[in-house]
Amino acid sequence: MRSRNDRASTRPAEVLQYLVLPAAVLVLWQVASDVGFVRRNILPPPSEVVLVWYDLITGSTDAAARYSGSWLGHAWASTWRVFAGFAWGATLGIVAGLLIGLSRAVERMLDPTLQVLRNIPVTAWVPLSLVFFGIGNAPAIFLIGLGAFFPAAINATHGVRQINITLYKAARMMGADERELLRRVILPGALPSILTGLRLSMGIAWVLVVVAEILAVRRGLGYLLNDAYLFYRNDVVIAAMLSIGLLGFVSDRLVVLVRRALLTWNEKETFGGEH
Repeated sequence: MRSRNDRASTRPAEVLQYLVLPAAVLVLWQVASDVGFVRRNILPPPSEVVLVWYDLITGSTDAAARYSGSWLGHAWASTWRVFAGFAWGATLGIVAGLLIGLSRAVERMLDPTLQVLRNIPVTAWVPLSLVFFGIGNAPAIFLIGLGAFFPAAINATHGVRQINITLYKAARMMGADERELLRRVILPGALPSILTGLRLSMGIAWVLVVVAEILAVRRGLGYLLNDAYLFYRNDVVIAAMLSIGLLGFVSDRLVVLVRRALLTWNEKETFGGEH
C-alpha cells in the first residue's frame, strides 16, 4: 500500500494523464481549422467555440448573437428534467429488478415484456409521449425516465442473482426473517450492481435529453442545440454539445461519490479499491 506522501507526489502526474487526450484533441482540432483542412463555417475551431460559449454564459460579447446570455436557463432546464426523469425511471427500475431477481414467478410475468420494450428505441416513443402528455415538460421527463429505467432494472436483477447462495443459507440458519434477509444480505450484496446500473442510467438520461427537448419544450440544451442547427450556428451547436457532455460528467461523478460512500466495505476486495 502506498503512503500518503507517495500518493501526494503522484497527483500532478495523474492530473496530466487525465488532460493528455483532451489537450491533444483540442490542438489537432485547432490546427486542422487553421491550415484549412476543415472549413471553419462547418467545424468552427476551439478558439471560436470558447468565445461563443463564454458569451452564452455571460452575455457580454454578443458572439452568440440571439443566444447570448441564455446558457444558464437552458442548462438548468435540462438538468432538472434529467434528474426528474432519472429519479422515476431508476427508482422504478431498481424495484422491478429486485422483484425479478427475487422471484422466478415475477420474472416469468415481467422479464419477457421488459426485454421486448427495451429493444424499442426511445425515439419511437416520441409520438405516443406527445399524444399522452401533450407538449411541455411531462413528455420530456417521460422519455428520459424511460431510458433510465432499463439499465437500472437489468443491473438490479443481475445484482440479486449473483449473490452467493451460501450467505443466504447462512443467514437463514441464523434465524433471519425475510425483512432481515433483504436488509442485511440481498440489498448489500446487490448494491454494487445496482449502483453500476444507476451510473448507466444517469449517462443515458443525458444522452436522451436532446431527443426529449427537440419537440416538446422551448428551453433546454437540447432545444438550444436544435435551434442553433436550424440557424446554421455550428459554434453554438458544439458549445451545447460540450455543455451536455460536461454536465453529464459532473452528474456521473456525483453517482460515483455516492457509490464510494456506500461501498467503502468493498474497496479493498476489488480492483476499484486502493492500489
